[in-house]
Amino acid sequence: MALPPQLKAIQHYLRTAQEHEKRDPVVAYYCRLYAMQTGMKLDSKTPECRKFLVKLMDQLEMMKKELGDNESISQEIVGNAHIENYALKMFLYADNEDRSERFHKNMIKSFYTSSLLFDVLSVFGELSEENLQQRKYAKWKAAYIHNCLKNGETPQPGPIGMEGEAYDDEFGAEGGGPSQAPDNPPHSQPSFHGHPSDQPPTSNFSNIQIPPGSHAPANTPAEIPHPEAQPVKPVPVPRTMPVVDPSLLNNTQEGDVRLTPEDFTRAQKYCKYAGSALQYEDVGTAVQNLQKALKLLTTGKE
Repeated sequence: MALPPQLKAIQHYLRTAQEHEKRDPVVAYYCRLYAMQTGMKLDSKTPECRKFLVKLMDQLEMMKKELGDNESISQEIVGNAHIENYALKMFLYADNEDRSERFHKNMIKSFYTSSLLFDVLSVFGELSEENLQQRKYAKWKAAYIHNCLKNGETPQPGPIGMEGEAYDDEFGAEGGGPSQAPDNPPHSQPSFHGHPSDQPPTSNFSNIQIPPGSHAPANTPAEIPHPEAQPVKPVPVPRTMPVVDPSLLNNTQEGDVRLTPEDFTRAQKYCKYAGSALQYEDVGTAVQNLQKALKLLTTGKE
């Protein structure tokens, strides 16, 4: 069923869902859920839009039944961790390629897709400040590098030389259909923390908090193999062992620590994040989150 023009803004999320149908059904599910929720706000009254959204709801219900045993679907907190870790992996892969001055379509698409997945995270609640910064940077980088390559220019790596860019997503239409531009491309450089200048200071994005071991492994989810291609075996990546906080080795509660229900929820969230990180063999992030949970449970503080 064709996407009604009134719902054009959700086309990229539906395309991302389609691309991940077999590779990661959890990502596909939440992309469609975000698209459905956004579509309802855009236009749920026009007959063609209502018909499209009802069909999308039916598809979501079917996926929910098929994936019923998957904790990332049945437990929101696990789903949140899954999507955030996946978005970060794509972001880090693209950022590493960018800073290594390896500019190509796959890294541009990885930047842009990670920005879409940070949007999708909003189905779980408000985005953290770090996620907002990462989304903003990823969208700008995708536009900037894409336009540089399109115009035969050499992009500058990292968060320097930042200017407003319009992003036409030509490579995003490779799966079929004409090239279409997103409804809300970053036409002008957004203002950052009250800096009125046209070129925000480079420090804006140097403080983005990302998991330890910021170079995504060779089997990063950003690398999309052709459906008919043979699966590529992951290349082992040397890892440095994360530093463990010595103060946490004595894992007994300090004195009369009274934990609130919110503390238990946060500790559970950190443990779920650690479990999701291990799915991607991201030891650093797993250790970091387990340490946060341990500190919270033993001291009552984060």
